[in-house]
Amino acid sequence: MAQQDSARHAWAVFLTAHAVLVEAVEARLAKAGLPQFSWYDLLWALERADDGRRRMHELADLVVQSRSNLTRLVDRLEKVRLVRRVPAEDDRRGAYAEITAEGRKLRRKMWPVYAKAIDELFGAHLTKTDADTVARALRKILGVARGEYATAGAGARRSSLPASGNVLDG
Repeated sequence: MAQQDSARHAWAVFLTAHAVLVEAVEARLAKAGLPQFSWYDLLWALERADDGRRRMHELADLVVQSRSNLTRLVDRLEKVRLVRRVPAEDDRRGAYAEITAEGRKLRRKMWPVYAKAIDELFGAHLTKTDADTVARALRKILGVARGEYATAGAGARRSSLPASGNVLDG
């Protein structure tokens, strides 16, 4: 198989694996009576900030959400008091999304279910070398894609994941 064919096959497997794994995580969260993964993702992005708050463009760089869905998700979480909007002091039109105590509590409650799903559905099937190789390859691809995204005039700075460490737990 030519390199191009191999890369296209890997792409198809990656997309399928992502969709199936996210669906399986969602099913486990639902079975535990917990909200969907996107809630965890957004709450964790906020909780990782020193002051528990981030501007919307910062959140967009950190979550597995499209920009259009992000605003609606923040609205939903604000409605159930897991986050609140705080006006930006330096920009009258801008605001921060800030995690509440209830949001922190829910995120901590979701983590054990999510962590177990990661371990059983993903980690248990990879050696350390496999996991390091997958992470290295995906970081490389992510960096290129984010650089291309920024130079294509999409208007947003895209941050990169840390070279090591877990951005999920806490």
